[in-house]
Amino acid sequence: MHSLHAVVEQFHGRRVVVIGDVMLDEYLRGEVSRISPEAPVPVLEVRAHDWRLGGAANAAANIGALGGAATLIGVVGRDESATIVAERLAHHGIASAVVVDGDRPTSKKTRLVAQQQQIVRIDHEKRHPIAGAVEDGVRRAIDQALHGADACVLSDYAKGVLTGDIVRHAIDTARAAGVPVVVDPKRRSFAAYRGATVITPNLHELEAAAPGVVPFEVERAAASVLAETGGAALLVTRSAEGMTLFRPDREPFHVAALAKEVFDVTGAGDTVVATVALALAARAGIELAVALASLAAAISVSKRGTSTVSPAELVTAIDAIPG
Repeated sequence: MHSLHAVVEQFHGRRVVVIGDVMLDEYLRGEVSRISPEAPVPVLEVRAHDWRLGGAANAAANIGALGGAATLIGVVGRDESATIVAERLAHHGIASAVVVDGDRPTSKKTRLVAQQQQIVRIDHEKRHPIAGAVEDGVRRAIDQALHGADACVLSDYAKGVLTGDIVRHAIDTARAAGVPVVVDPKRRSFAAYRGATVITPNLHELEAAAPGVVPFEVERAAASVLAETGGAALLVTRSAEGMTLFRPDREPFHVAALAKEVFDVTGAGDTVVATVALALAARAGIELAVALASLAAAISVSKRGTSTVSPAELVTAIDAIPG
């Protein structure tokens, strides 16, 4: 446990570049006590309205909350949501290198919540791949931000920012600089992430990436994916079954689920990626990084809505480990 404490202490000031799909999470919270006379649907009487950073922006927020120095690279529109994102980034102390694309809206997820239960989600977004001047702007931002970075995160939500060229450019540039790369994947083929340090799929994402493994088995699917990722480690998050690290020519390393109560899994993957990236930035071994990520995920899912985890919370969780 001493080594876990030491790694968390080393999070402070580590420079992590987050590249990916920037989102804004909007929450309308209230009560439902009647059905609309216009249609057989509930009427939500709104009592609270708030916004939180989502997607790649939430990964950056988690890095900042854990003590790291995050730089966010992505694409936003020229709209009110982009203004709110900028304000929230400033509030969290995140350096912004986002590129504005006037032809697409800022990705926004609006969640309507009644009596602590989400009743509907509304998505505002365009998912076509970025191109031209916007893609060039993202590439330039990557070149500038990775200079002197300690780690890089690719936060892929398949919203069009992480094109094949951008992914390749980011990984190659990071590798040339000796910077570890952690990927939160969404593609059906993980071959695009070849050369990354760690890829962190959940079970659904792993199954989609290994369509030839029928019936689906985690170990066989992981072996199939490892064969095409150029030596990257694979950290599979398995919900109630914890998470398992797979590496070429190594036995799997498994960490049991640590969450005592699960209120909301929104953004938990961002917390895992952020923690692993910071641990690698602090030059920790991959198994220590996974152990810390499991603790951070347990804290994240115990909170409602998109959330972050603090170093103090992580230290408290470490201290609570039996023995």
